[in-house]
Amino acid sequence: MLTDIEIAQQAKMKPIAEVAQKIGIRDNELELYGKYKAKLSSDVWNRVKNEPDGKLVLVTAINPTPAGEGKTTVTVGLGQAMARLGTKTAIALREPSLGPVMGVKGGAAGGGYAQVVPMEDINLHFTGDFHAITAANNLLCAMIDNHIKQGNELGIDPTRIIFKRVLDMNDRTLREVVVGLGGKINGIVRQDGFTITVASEIMAVLCMANDLADLKERLSRIVVGYTYDDKEVKAKDIHAEGAMCALLKDAIKPNLVQTLENTPCFMHGGPFANIAHGCNSVQATKIALKLSDYVITEAGFGADLGAEKFLDIKCRIAGLKPSAVVIVATVRALKYNGGVAKTDLGAENVDALKKGIVNLGKHIENIGKFGVPVVVAINRFMSDTDAELATIEEYCKERNAEFALCEVFAKGGEGGEELAHKLIDTINNKESNYAPLYDVKLPIKEKIETIVKEIYGGEGVIFTPAAEKQIATLTASGYGELPVCMAKTQYSLSDNEKLLGRPEGFKVTIREVKAYAGAGFVTAYAGNIMTMPGLPKSPAAERIDIDNDGIITGLF
Repeated sequence: MLTDIEIAQQAKMKPIAEVAQKIGIRDNELELYGKYKAKLSSDVWNRVKNEPDGKLVLVTAINPTPAGEGKTTVTVGLGQAMARLGTKTAIALREPSLGPVMGVKGGAAGGGYAQVVPMEDINLHFTGDFHAITAANNLLCAMIDNHIKQGNELGIDPTRIIFKRVLDMNDRTLREVVVGLGGKINGIVRQDGFTITVASEIMAVLCMANDLADLKERLSRIVVGYTYDDKEVKAKDIHAEGAMCALLKDAIKPNLVQTLENTPCFMHGGPFANIAHGCNSVQATKIALKLSDYVITEAGFGADLGAEKFLDIKCRIAGLKPSAVVIVATVRALKYNGGVAKTDLGAENVDALKKGIVNLGKHIENIGKFGVPVVVAINRFMSDTDAELATIEEYCKERNAEFALCEVFAKGGEGGEELAHKLIDTINNKESNYAPLYDVKLPIKEKIETIVKEIYGGEGVIFTPAAEKQIATLTASGYGELPVCMAKTQYSLSDNEKLLGRPEGFKVTIREVKAYAGAGFVTAYAGNIMTMPGLPKSPAAERIDIDNDGIITGLF
């Protein structure tokens, strides 16, 4: 059996200009990065902005497990299947972060015969967007420390700088650092730290910005810290937004690539869903909608994180209206939720499946709260038995949820045609009455409590004294009516990754609340969620290699 990277390396890619023509993008609107990658100039949006929108479909999933769910694979395969049916379809995805690529995943562009290519380029440096974001973020940090060293005219309190440096790599040793060592010439000594680039507010800003002018305005609003007399300090106060925006002038342009079956794919931005809002850029999604009849996009991790933020933050701010949501589930993952060890998932166990399937049930209920029709994609693995598949199908029927078997990993677009047909039927016959879960005018605490109770199924929220104080400060500063971005573990509906299935009676602890004023939301940190992941005992980087001919292996 071929590995993912071997399948990708055998792909017959078409020149990206030819792929672009499928959805009406002109040659002069492309900025080529070689033969198979391109960025889109602003000319595309200016030409199509008054065209009607196509149908927007979100692909989400149950809570992730070590067993695998294949959300990105299903997203890509579904897009290929829709194209096979003769529809004008585009896919809109996030860009992979080098941290997970080198850490756990080893690649994040789909899998099997449902991949986005050139896979190696996408997973490694792509078009340099993340590097530009890293540079802009760290320029702001350098300017903050330089301002303090050069006299500190603004009176910035070094102990209350909240904007951290970033790196696009999992490096736990940089979570807490001390800067300014070496004497007065090197600045003042203070405690600092790094987060991963995808958790940077600049990543969130880039993904929410409509154009270059909007990007600069949002960058200027970033809160970097506080003065000795408790006043906010923003990026514009140290005159950083112009240079930051200049560094991002190309990164803000959406990228265009293709699938193994040459379906157009917009791949732009990459905020994590457990520590950020988990969606690709507003620009890429909006352009794709103007150029296509259907746009298949995804949001990170389970529906409690990615889908909730897509529906409560991205759609609300960008004025998007999804026509349907696809929830990806697997027999293996649901058995894991039912208590089966990863090593035993290949054996039939209907009882465990019935115990763990409540996780799927909760996500189906949650999407219904937004008024959007749901289709369950049963992502088939070779070990799945007929009895197990029938159990999921019966469960969906009992809840009046549409479903379809999906075999895109093994068969590509052909293996997703049943799902594509079911999706089109659902969109044509079930109206989407999309509405966000909560009113943004509610107090911050009430918005957090609404998400915890309605989406996670929790009993309530515990706010630490520090979080209480921060919420009061943010409200007084005018951020009380922003939507909330929850940062919590992706592995459970709760803030405790060990509580699988559909836990009840738990409370979520909020330890910190910060304003992402540039992005346009308030982030609440639950439990011990880390914004700088670490590498596992055996990182994927150990298995990645390149030969003398430049052929890469190990990106699975």
